[in-house]
Amino acid sequence: MVERLTGPARTAAVQELTGWAEVEGRDAIRKVYHFGTFSEAWGFMSRVALMAEKMDHHPEWFNVFNRVEIVLATHDVGGVSVRDIKLAHAIDAVAPARDTKAGT
Repeated sequence: MVERLTGPARTAAVQELTGWAEVEGRDAIRKVYHFGTFSEAWGFMSRVALMAEKMDHHPEWFNVFNRVEIVLATHDVGGVSVRDIKLAHAIDAVAPARDTKAGT
């Protein structure tokens, strides 16, 4: 069974991610990705959808033109779990370099 991340384990897990932040008022993490065109954004969402399906862990997301916002939380535990951290790493692996570098 997956457990909700809390305390130092949660802090360490979120800190190992680049550009992901806590969602205010909710036990979740989020990140915004930017693309040159709508087609690039859609292609990214398609790749993420296939990965998420394989992991049986599905993100919440919002897309407008060249911007994709992703929110991750594990509904079964009511917050952020190791499953979210793993999916965040997988998403970053297929994201544009500009959105995966430290300091962006």
